[in-house]
Amino acid sequence: MKVIVVGTSHAGYEAIETLLKEQPDAELHLYERGSTASFLSCGIQSYLEGISESLDSLHYATEASYLEQKINVHMNSDVIGINPDAKTITVKTIDGETEENYDKLIITPGANPIELPIPGTDLNNVFYVRGRDWAGEIKNRMAKSKKAVVVGGGYIGIEVAEAFAKAGIETTVVDALGRVLNTYLDKEFTDVLENHLEQKGLSVRTGEMVKEITGENGAVAKVVTDKDEYEVDTVIMATGVRPNTKWLQGVVELDQDGTVIIDEYMETSQKDIFAAGDATKVPFAPNNGSKLIALASNARRQGVVAAKNIVEKKVKMPAVSGTSGLSLFDYNFASTGVKDCDSDTIDAEVASKYVEEKIRPAFMGDEDSVLMKIHFEKDSHRIVGAQLMSTYDITAAINTLSVCISAEWTLEQLALGDFFFQPGYNRPWNFLNVLAQEALGETFGSDKMLF
Repeated sequence: MKVIVVGTSHAGYEAIETLLKEQPDAELHLYERGSTASFLSCGIQSYLEGISESLDSLHYATEASYLEQKINVHMNSDVIGINPDAKTITVKTIDGETEENYDKLIITPGANPIELPIPGTDLNNVFYVRGRDWAGEIKNRMAKSKKAVVVGGGYIGIEVAEAFAKAGIETTVVDALGRVLNTYLDKEFTDVLENHLEQKGLSVRTGEMVKEITGENGAVAKVVTDKDEYEVDTVIMATGVRPNTKWLQGVVELDQDGTVIIDEYMETSQKDIFAAGDATKVPFAPNNGSKLIALASNARRQGVVAAKNIVEKKVKMPAVSGTSGLSLFDYNFASTGVKDCDSDTIDAEVASKYVEEKIRPAFMGDEDSVLMKIHFEKDSHRIVGAQLMSTYDITAAINTLSVCISAEWTLEQLALGDFFFQPGYNRPWNFLNVLAQEALGETFGSDKMLF
């Protein structure tokens, strides 16, 4: 059996590694359009900040490591077409186009940066945040930059803006939405973060639409919005991504948003063609539906599931909640499930509760607090989302709440949930217990008074 995997990022990597174990006698071929394999884009911020010393350290596999595993790896090979009837792919290289046959095919098309339809994006010193080459160019530019504008206040934009600000570069984040991290955190949290960013010297301009980038001598000079103008020497475009699936039109069934439609076993509308990664949706546990959530963790799961079903459909993709975490200067935050912006995707009426709580007893001599919010069905009390933030690193606790969502726990169950107590770590009632208790309007014990 000949199996072709297209793409070496998270989904493709996990698919090929799983196939090595599941189908040891298969002929495995891995195609990568770039010159390097399996780059960890999630590590770009660490490289920009000098934590990771080189781009080479951000690869979790290489052409050499694949070859050592006896995988037929094809670099600089862009798969530009598929013929499902003939079971062939069309591959474009520097030498031209060729066709290769397959028995089973796993495609991981990924996503491309969204390019705003405005003048000036083709000027020098305008950068996108996607992949190894762009990361290297941005890092080189940082040594020369004095004033930068980051267009987009989502995860990617905020990470790059933080790196620029820490490097002493005058940095402004411009976002068309009313808040930074709008789809990741609710207003209670972003209000705190935006104030914190300003204190750290990073300017935030929300509710502004970029209209034009003007230049001098072929390089950027100003970013013009509908409300202001900003003098710059560097512009970072971080306005999101969209599925890289135009080349798949007419080959497999696509949704209106361009994602590849797959079943619960990761198979597309074409038999023996499976798809995974940022160009597909995942089952969404809070509403038992599906959602596009471009996270490495989701892509990894999908890669495993696709490979395990390559011969026989036996493993379903588990429902996830879009669980993620990040740090921003002094704060650590994490979220899972629905937020205010998408709570209307739940069939039942959704309520929420915001709580601020001390992490440890007062006698431990510290003042670490956690800001928390939980979303739940108003009548059934089923938990459907949560957010946590603190200057102390409490982000791992969001995994507990993600499991609660998947297990369809209620507030009542979390309120009395079993968590260990040791004063160096927490209080007799863990802050997650307290969050559920507060949502129920029923706190227990005398923690508030003595601890």
